[in-house]
Amino acid sequence: MSDMTVSDARARLADVVDTARVGHKPVFLTRRGHRIAAVVDAGDLEKLMSAAEDLADIQAAQAARKEMDDGEDAIPWDQVKSDLGLS
Repeated sequence: MSDMTVSDARARLADVVDTARVGHKPVFLTRRGHRIAAVVDAGDLEKLMSAAEDLADIQAAQAARKEMDDGEDAIPWDQVKSDLGLS
């Protein structure tokens, strides 16, 4: 990982993009010593987003199972279909 000021990144944009795209290393952009943004490879970002969505789904399923274990009633399948506009 590398840090670079926004001004330096602006002057060396092609290098910044190549570092992220080819080297698969994020480049953090800084302003006044604070990280404010990052340049990452698009494919790497898509993988991260997909992994985050998968994790959110797993956590939601675990929460639903806990609700069921705690005695909450399940939502009837017909109602689920109706809520989703599938019936």
